Amino acid sequence: MGFEKFGRKSFTSVTKTSKFVDFLKEGKIEGTVCKNCGTKFFPPRADCAKCLSNNMDWFEMPKKGRLETFTTAYYAPFGFESDPPYTMGVVDFGGGLKLFARVTKELKPEDLKVGMEVGIRTLHYEDGQISFEITKA
Repeated sequence: MGFEKFGRKSFTSVTKTSKFVDFLKEGKIEGTVCKNCGTKFFPPRADCAKCLSNNMDWFEMPKKGRLETFTTAYYAPFGFESDPPYTMGVVDFGGGLKLFARVTKELKPEDLKVGMEVGIRTLHYEDGQISFEITKA
């Protein structure tokens, strides 16, 4: 499966990390880790930004983390006009590993608190697109 299936609307069909979408289809959210220096990346990278190696491997992201920040969008860019309002957030898993994603509509913005424990899960849209979202812990 190509990268064109990732996200609410994909603008890219080819990438060196397209295996990421295959993992999402299996219900896994994976990042990459450099086999040389051990630095972890999310979103996945094909090359290490720390030591410049391309000797990368995959690892499964932690299931829980802490909500670092969030915001609600009331407008959207081209292709996403029907989506607002929606909330996005950053999850901190520790050790510099973070994830940026939409927050599930099951969580209302007024229920969110910086520092609260949250989870992540894969998301399958009705049109066949695949992504991930922040959920209740």
